[in-house]
Amino acid sequence: MEQDKKNIIKSEIIYQEGLRFIAVSNSNHAIVLDSKKEVGGFESANSPMELLSIALIGCTAMDVISILKKMRENVTDFRVFFEGIRADQHPKVFTHIKLIYQFKGKDLKYENLEKAVKLSYEKYCSVSNMLKKAVNIEYEIKMINE
Repeated sequence: MEQDKKNIIKSEIIYQEGLRFIAVSNSNHAIVLDSKKEVGGFESANSPMELLSIALIGCTAMDVISILKKMRENVTDFRVFFEGIRADQHPKVFTHIKLIYQFKGKDLKYENLEKAVKLSYEKYCSVSNMLKKAVNIEYEIKMINE
């Protein structure tokens, strides 16, 4: 079965030194990865697990803002905070993830914020939908009306 080319992501990682690598994917943008000094890295870039956390909050943030724009919510400041607990032993996977969505804006409707977050979590965010098969993800919504 041949896949549609737009659904294929190809990436490459190139070794630099220590535990520093440069990765490039379809968009042709490079990203540096590194690790802690105690395991041979230079601490010069995000670790793979940090990048996973960034991928998750980036994916859901894009969904939520896109949905809220369609709802015409006046969000003036929006942040998503990631808190992840990792296993003590290898593989040191995330055992629990909490996302905190913080919204500021004028006349925000909490039910719309909640609906946008829920749609991202249950339907649109491919990263959270992959991760929640392996780890419990909970979320909290904080709203500050200006």
